[in-house]
Amino acid sequence: MDHAVSTDTAVQTQLDRLWALSPGADILGLERITLLLDRVGNPQDHLPPVFHVAGTNGKGSTCAFLRSALEAAGYTVHAYTSPHLVRFNERIRIAGQLIDDTTLAALLAEVLDAGGDIGASFFEVTTAAAFLAFARTPADACIIEVGLGGRLDATNVIARPLVTGIAQLGIDHQSFLGDSAVVIAGEKAGIAKAGVALVTMDYAPDVAARVAEVAMQADAQVHALGTSWHMPTDATDLWYEDEGGTVRTQLPAMAGPHQPGNLALAIAMMRHQTLLPVPEEAIATAARETHWPARMQRLHPGPLVNLLPPGSQLWLDGGHNPAAAGAIAATMREIASPGTGRSDVHLVLGMLSNKDPAGLLTPFAEIATTLHAVPIANHEHHAPHALVTVAHALGIAAHTADGIEDALRDIVEIADLAEPPIVLILGSLYLAGEVLRANGELPD
Repeated sequence: MDHAVSTDTAVQTQLDRLWALSPGADILGLERITLLLDRVGNPQDHLPPVFHVAGTNGKGSTCAFLRSALEAAGYTVHAYTSPHLVRFNERIRIAGQLIDDTTLAALLAEVLDAGGDIGASFFEVTTAAAFLAFARTPADACIIEVGLGGRLDATNVIARPLVTGIAQLGIDHQSFLGDSAVVIAGEKAGIAKAGVALVTMDYAPDVAARVAEVAMQADAQVHALGTSWHMPTDATDLWYEDEGGTVRTQLPAMAGPHQPGNLALAIAMMRHQTLLPVPEEAIATAARETHWPARMQRLHPGPLVNLLPPGSQLWLDGGHNPAAAGAIAATMREIASPGTGRSDVHLVLGMLSNKDPAGLLTPFAEIATTLHAVPIANHEHHAPHALVTVAHALGIAAHTADGIEDALRDIVEIADLAEPPIVLILGSLYLAGEVLRANGELPD
């Protein structure tokens, strides 16, 4: 369960109620959310047109590109994403603005008053509150990010979205979704709806076959990268191509070799619906201006950054599974050695206890100079000394630290200051929230 707190007394009162009434953990299934929504008037049936996005990695970035492009095209957009990093309000964006505390407190109270006896999870209550907000405020579009999986996720009560999409797939949340990529793909593809385009990335043949099977059962047509659409790139530009033509835009400003794919998926979703046309200029704006907190985010000067010597770089990514690690490591390799041969990166790592540290760290074995393992406050996490053991097995020099600040100070002591250190903090979105709060960079 998310450990959500608020500085607003009214919001915190409702969060405390939610903690007391919820089962204490997410339990997949649509029975509770269906009953809960019925008690508050079924707002899911009165939403603006919905872009519904699932995936293991990249779905948050895809949602961010969608929102940027649609808003640049002049549309008013609601967005529901998770988890939050610093403030609970980050999850619900009403007509372009984060939900305010007064509205949030009232919506949570309304949902809990109506369905406090149902035993709905934290995410289910949050979803109901978001749908109420979206149904009551006019907008041109809703962007809804799946919380966990797809088929049994609380967001999957939307009967007929405008378009659905699946970002990159991998193995994560095995206790909920299954232990194989094929099984997990089937769960993600469960967002497919009859007569609604399902836009996907290019997957391994067995994974793609499972997605196609689920889509066919739902009577949805799959539009896959490499089949229905294409995205050739060069050093500076991306060309999105489908049967309707070509869209050319610069590569995303967001760091990472995986971001062109996320942008292209967003473009494909926009182009496989006809209700809300999006001009090429709006897509170019999205490529140039979209950012998404804790996804290869370079931190600005602040209390944490200022602990490092001038010229240092402090990067943050909430990636916590092997698929994400490969993309993050490739990005850090580009950052650390852009034609110079330098490849040293100092890692600060904290991980929840249900994540795979060896799977996350293996892609960094050749570029990590040191690793500093830290705890994650208020969450069950791998003990720092256990993370150190995993790092040592991979040949990475590793140390424990009591927290982020201590880890950064240790790096300053160890690093060759002739070359200002490049530091990456990763392993958990909860840890990322701690970092953003500590450095004074609150998501807006």
